[in-house]
Amino acid sequence: MGNPAAAPPARFANGLLPALQVGPEDNDFVIADSLAISEFLAEQHPELHLWPKDRKLRALARTATAQMHSGFSEIRNTYATNFLGKYTGNIPLTESVRKEIRGMVELWNKARADTKKRLQELGEDDEGFLFGGFSIADAFFWPVLWRFRSYQLPLTGISEDGLKWTAKMWNDPTMKRQAEEYFRQAENPLSRIEKYEDIFKGNSSVEYSQFTKDWEFDWQKA
Repeated sequence: MGNPAAAPPARFANGLLPALQVGPEDNDFVIADSLAISEFLAEQHPELHLWPKDRKLRALARTATAQMHSGFSEIRNTYATNFLGKYTGNIPLTESVRKEIRGMVELWNKARADTKKRLQELGEDDEGFLFGGFSIADAFFWPVLWRFRSYQLPLTGISEDGLKWTAKMWNDPTMKRQAEEYFRQAENPLSRIEKYEDIFKGNSSVEYSQFTKDWEFDWQKA
């Protein structure tokens, strides 16, 4: 089937992003939607264990991923993804956003608690990701974890294991390489979208700056 590649603009299925064209010999085979792409890759590469091997953890991981995929719209629509941006001060938080933040923190807490219990039952090691080893679930929460950093969203009520998961994500070598890629991309002026650079521009109670490459997350001080 060849190597999957990003579909050219003319091939986006119904205008949806992201889109994956599997080819080049099969130009009509375009997969749209991040969850569909993830499922396709998991089927194509079972050796990567993109979903947990245990069926119960796999079901929990799929549930969490589906919740992220279809929910938390207030957080996603209000706070644009800015991988370098750092907002400090009186960040506007509506009650509906606060409710979603609480729900997300509870989801992370439960994922880690359920996973620890299940892996103990199985006598297997826990790598510290949401459902043990790195999975599609972690990948889906990666962009929103950036929002928590960029906008200083509160982690009120997060468990110790939840904080350790955030530290695991920020300190994982693969994630660090991805973060370095964001800085590299930002050097290209074409990557700049003005309206997302400082979404609170004009709000004197919010200060905008940028994180540096050497930033590290200290879960014990969070």
